[in-house]
Amino acid sequence: MTILVTGATGNIGRHVVRGLVGAGQRVRAMVRDPRAARTRLPEGVELVHGDFTRPDTWPRALKAVERVYLFPYAYQEPGSAGPGFTEEAVAAGVRRFVVHSAAAAGFAPSDDPSALGRHLEEERRAHRGLETAVEATGREWTHVRPGLLAARALGWAGSIRAERTVREPYPASGYPLVHEADVAEVAVAALLTDGHLGAAYTVTGPAKVTQAEQVSAIGAAIGARVRFEELTPSQARVRWLAEGCPPEMADWLVELMAAAVEGTGALAPTGTYEEITGRPPRTFARWARDHAADFTGKAA
Repeated sequence: MTILVTGATGNIGRHVVRGLVGAGQRVRAMVRDPRAARTRLPEGVELVHGDFTRPDTWPRALKAVERVYLFPYAYQEPGSAGPGFTEEAVAAGVRRFVVHSAAAAGFAPSDDPSALGRHLEEERRAHRGLETAVEATGREWTHVRPGLLAARALGWAGSIRAERTVREPYPASGYPLVHEADVAEVAVAALLTDGHLGAAYTVTGPAKVTQAEQVSAIGAAIGARVRFEELTPSQARVRWLAEGCPPEMADWLVELMAAAVEGTGALAPTGTYEEITGRPPRTFARWARDHAADFTGKAA
């Protein structure tokens, strides 16, 4: 059986590939640059040039494939894993799709006029659009819906390496951030076993981790004190705009952080990972240790 992994060099895709290779599966990775991908993926993985915006590249990627890990090309557009890709996959003989979706796909429709409300509704519609397109094929499917990834903290890597400092508003804001390896393990289980057909799994970390706690955990992982310097929302917005962030996105970021100061915002922790694997989900502290080299600039 050949399994096609799209988004194979991404944070989650790399773990999906490793999990499948570790299970003895024949894996094909659809990538834009096979030469660059070779250094990021295990030996034995077949690398095929493929691009969701280039339908002429799909037949080679899909040849003799039975199962697909489908990573969305651009979630801003409903069903946008390349218009027509799922149909061509079915025509090529694909029998099972595991869709990389998002927790927002499981939210109830909303007409909240705030920047945060509009963003979540757009994300819900886009990811649900891809899910619906896959369901319409009549083939086997499972949707894996991660919450916010711990990998968001990699955005602090530059300032931590240079100054051992993180500057953000709302130090008490936080979410049950999920380790990318946990998401990948759920996807691999859905690809390889039959007990997850027709399921939509929301996957989170074990508990809310505030921004201040994240910074502390990263400091512990690298053996250094990392300061959290609190910005006002206005200061943060000015910085984000200067960095090229669109105004509406800056407004959304402020609202997102403010909403998660009390409680966990829009998403509470789920027990999905433990239910599927029998193990507790990885903590943010574990994620920080796994990524210590990103924050020091030194190879692990």
